[in-house]
Amino acid sequence: MPRGQICAKIERFTIDRMNPTEPSPAPSAPLPFLVSRWAQFYALTKPRVVQLIVFCALIGMVLAVPGMPSLADVQLALIACAGIWLVAGAAAAFNCLVEQQIDAKMRRTAWRPTAQGQLNNGLTLGFSVLLCAAGSLILYVWVNPLTMWLTFATFVGYAVVYTVILKPLTPQNIVIGGASGAMPPVLGWSAMTGNVGPEALILFLIIFLWTPPHFWALALYRVEEYRKSGLPMLPVTHGNEFTRLQIFLYTLVLFAACLMPFVFHMSGWLYLAAAVILSIGFSWYAWRLLREYSDALARKTFRFSLIHLSLLFAALLVDHYLV
Repeated sequence: MPRGQICAKIERFTIDRMNPTEPSPAPSAPLPFLVSRWAQFYALTKPRVVQLIVFCALIGMVLAVPGMPSLADVQLALIACAGIWLVAGAAAAFNCLVEQQIDAKMRRTAWRPTAQGQLNNGLTLGFSVLLCAAGSLILYVWVNPLTMWLTFATFVGYAVVYTVILKPLTPQNIVIGGASGAMPPVLGWSAMTGNVGPEALILFLIIFLWTPPHFWALALYRVEEYRKSGLPMLPVTHGNEFTRLQIFLYTLVLFAACLMPFVFHMSGWLYLAAAVILSIGFSWYAWRLLREYSDALARKTFRFSLIHLSLLFAALLVDHYLV
């Protein structure tokens, strides 16, 4: 259940428990409202998505530091994660602001505070600007200017280029816009080194190729919602069968990209084994989806894609300390 609804239920329960014959004390009245309002702002940041972004950035940070990190490295990484989290949350909030009418038409997003009219445009925009400014300041002052500018460029790429321009205009929106979503490891790498190395670009490539099959699997079983919203997602413009073929082909190319960390000596055999097993699993789901479609299978493919990326990067992290 969304946090906004949970907080609303808590508020109603609190009111019902009060004695109706006695007035409630004035000082306690604002508390449920403040809790509810905080939950609404928190929901704007899309916490689960931002957590994955920060996790991928952390992988870039860890891989950029040879061997065990020093205390200074740990402190720098924590500060960088905080800055990246704030800017990513700002981008998510701005996305909710721009897409509030679209979100209201789709079941998976209709609960968002902007879609329900719980937060007005001014509050949402101000919240986004505040988070972006705070995160950018942290990155510029306590990390390095390169990371700040790369993170800000990622904000613009997602919040403006993807959300405002690409998403409503082309079915290739998720392919082109996926570049923003693939940036976290690059941000993490630059935070620790002050530059962007080829290793960071390999991690970028993996997420860039992972994004289309991941998102198109979701779009397949949500196709009617996307059609109703008017967004030109691939299943809407090119049909179910063509989208399934694209998902399968992307998983094959992604398979090859997932081997690159081993080929370029970024990792060892543990990562290679994990990459092969996870990539075979993703391709197998995509193959089944291509052969015989069902909404249930598309949903399983989408969920496995999340497992694929999370475990792939976790294996990369563990392997880094074992090699």
